[in-house]
Order: sequence, then structure tokens, then C-alpha cells
Amino acid sequence: MKATLGNSVLIIPAYNEEASLPTMLGDVRRHLPGLLVVVINDGSQDRTADIARREGAIVLNLPCNIGVGGAVQAGIRYAYEKGHRFLIRCDGDGQHPPSEIPKLIETMNRTDVDLVIGSRFLGEREYTSTFMRNCGIRLLAAALSLSCRKRVTDPTSGFQMMNRRLMHVFASDYPVEYPEPEALALIRRHGYEFAEVAVPFRERLAGKSSIAGWGTLYFVVKVFLALIIDRMRPVDARLDRRCLKDEE
Repeated sequence: MKATLGNSVLIIPAYNEEASLPTMLGDVRRHLPGLLVVVINDGSQDRTADIARREGAIVLNLPCNIGVGGAVQAGIRYAYEKGHRFLIRCDGDGQHPPSEIPKLIETMNRTDVDLVIGSRFLGEREYTSTFMRNCGIRLLAAALSLSCRKRVTDPTSGFQMMNRRLMHVFASDYPVEYPEPEALALIRRHGYEFAEVAVPFRERLAGKSSIAGWGTLYFVVKVFLALIIDRMRPVDARLDRRCLKDEE
């Protein structure tokens, strides 16, 4: 089945993003009219939920802040149970331009993959970050490429699109601590395919990243350890790609 705006849903995990959401959701309406948007309010202490509703999004209110992994899985479960065929994820900080979503859709339709990742490190590489953060991402990308036996350039990108088969997997099993790199390693072990496509990222519309400075290297070390532990986990054969043809 071909991916279209009509059979897709956009989920946006958000924690205290009242300053970013008006611009983010306004861009969605302007560039992708008709696309269903679901904001997962991860226990925000500001007006995130009110603003998301005002901008026309469906809002899932989590009772407390459980982190991005749990918020994303809540959105995936909602979309899967509602019968959506494809799911797109953008972060609530505004770094992922909605105008680039058609690139994800085109790549999904052109390739036989289950997951498309928008990478800020392909193409002309206009995205800039701190030296420590760039070093950390490069180290993590190298380790994940080795683990996945396929090149990975942006292991922490939350700008993604997945098909229904992968929604089924993630609705049952989705990493909580370091969701993007761990999820990529997990699906490769289950036989799923992914592709990256070059997309420009923007600076955060508001707020600041929780990972900066030497904390970046600390984050990378913790992810390395998590990936090693993940390799020791048994693979659930019921979630194997070959077993989920009926979810296409």
C-alpha cells in the first residue's frame, strides 16, 4: 500500500512545549492540510495541551512525565489501534520542519523499507551543533552502523516515518531510555529494513536540549551499554518481519 497523507497520522511527543507548538502546528496546517495530528502531552506543567487543542490537534494526556520513549509508544499504540497504515513522528521542539515530511513519504513509497529516518547529516549538512555533540553522534553512529550492519548517519533523529508492521512491533516493545538508537538496533534484529533521507533541521524554536557539553559523552557511553545489553535479549519470534505480512 502506498503511503499518503490520507492514510497517515503525525504524532508529536511534547513536554512543556507551549512556546514551540503554535509555529510547529501552524506549519503542519500550511504545508500538509488534512494530515491528522496527535500531540502526546507528556505530563507538561505548562499550557501544552491547551495550545495543541486550540491548534486543531488531538491530544493524549499522560498522567505524569514518563519520558520521550513512553510518550512515543503511547502515540504509536493509539495510531495502531485506530487503524492508521502509516505513522510520522516529529518532535515538539520545532526542529523537524513539517515541509520536509513529503520526503519521508516519497522514500517510504520508493523503497521496500519499514522505517524512514530524516537525517540531518546527509546531503549538504547544513545543520550545526556543538563540537562535543557532533563527536558523540559520530561515535554512536559508527557503533550503531556496526551493530545494524548498515550505515547509520543520524542515530538520534526523531524525525521518522514507519509502516503498520513496525507500528505493531513498537506498540508491543519500544525502548524507553534511549528510544531512537535502541529501536533501530531492535528492529534490525527482527529483520526490518530502514532508510535515511537527507532533511534540514532547524534550531529549537524554544527551550534548550537536555543533553549538552560533557553530558553528551556521558549519554553516548550509556547508550553503548544499553545496546550491548539489548544484544543479549532474546528475539521475540512473533514480532519477526516475516511473521507480520498480514499487517502490510
